[in-house]
Amino acid sequence: MGLFDRLPDEAVLGFHSGALMHGFGDVRSENLHVIVPAGTVVPRIRGVVAHESVVPVRNPVWVRGVPCAPAARCAVDLARTLRRMDALPVLDLCLRVGACRADELRAEVRDHRALRGIRQARRLVDLADPRSECRQESQLRLLLVDAGLPVPEPQFWVYDQEGVALYRLDLVYREHRVGVEYDGASHLDPDRLRHDRARMNWLAAQGWRMRHFTAHDLYRRPTHVTTTIRSLLST
Repeated sequence: MGLFDRLPDEAVLGFHSGALMHGFGDVRSENLHVIVPAGTVVPRIRGVVAHESVVPVRNPVWVRGVPCAPAARCAVDLARTLRRMDALPVLDLCLRVGACRADELRAEVRDHRALRGIRQARRLVDLADPRSECRQESQLRLLLVDAGLPVPEPQFWVYDQEGVALYRLDLVYREHRVGVEYDGASHLDPDRLRHDRARMNWLAAQGWRMRHFTAHDLYRRPTHVTTTIRSLLST
């Protein structure tokens, strides 16, 4: 990348740009984000955001010929600077694609302990789960936890009487037999709708109490979501 010829030698891709290079760029940015040591003089370049950091980037890696901060560093930097609802999906995706391990995220949090936003990052790293399959599932899980509800279990398989894995639920409270699901646009497809109805009927017959939420619920009516699940867990 010729742009690096104009940047200090210590500059490495990080934050949004580093996450994208490592395969978990859930939150995009129009700018190129680089990390440089604190006090480094960086020329002004249109479209480049330089993050001065007192925490050195240890063991930079080369990805597609470009120097990058390690995946765990990129993930934790985003976890401490993004909104919570944007940050947890990044961490979940980072773990899901295998860009780093949970213990590497925790080690990175310890290295960042004096930086702004690290309390948020620490809490979110503890919640991060590679089983979450999409951004909205991660956000729905966080919404429930932030409301003081127990942490639900992601991607839970339900088996029939013969022990065959039949249906997988987005989030569950298994001891209450409560299932929580995010329904995206694909659930409006007629064939998918028929499948969903059969699935819901079978789960209800097995004693599962299912609740389905949409983007409108998640982003416009979050209190409705949490109140609904709280009521189910109390009965």
